[in-house]
Amino acid sequence: MNLANEMLSKLGSDITNLKEGLDPENLAFWYNKIIAETIDMAPPWLQDKIKVKQDPILPMKFNVDISKRAVRYLMIAIDNNLDAMPYSTRLYFLKVQEIMSTEMDKSLI
Repeated sequence: MNLANEMLSKLGSDITNLKEGLDPENLAFWYNKIIAETIDMAPPWLQDKIKVKQDPILPMKFNVDISKRAVRYLMIAIDNNLDAMPYSTRLYFLKVQEIMSTEMDKSLI
């Protein structure tokens, strides 16, 4: 019985961590951190071309408004923060990187 309680407790903890990792406030925190680091890395003439805005109606939707020339700084900032993120948040930002890469590839065609 004790083993079953431990397993259920661990499962409950894992589910809570996954859910919290995709919480809109958590995503906003990581977006703000990543954007701040991206701006710090970018040259001064690109800094005002790096923005993110959270959708007020759909709080899990973020509009990343970034110059193509600044995307590499965003990718570096995401990479630098992945290890500190909760698992589900990490997956979310890996998908953001994938989408950014795909969009950059399209613009080269």
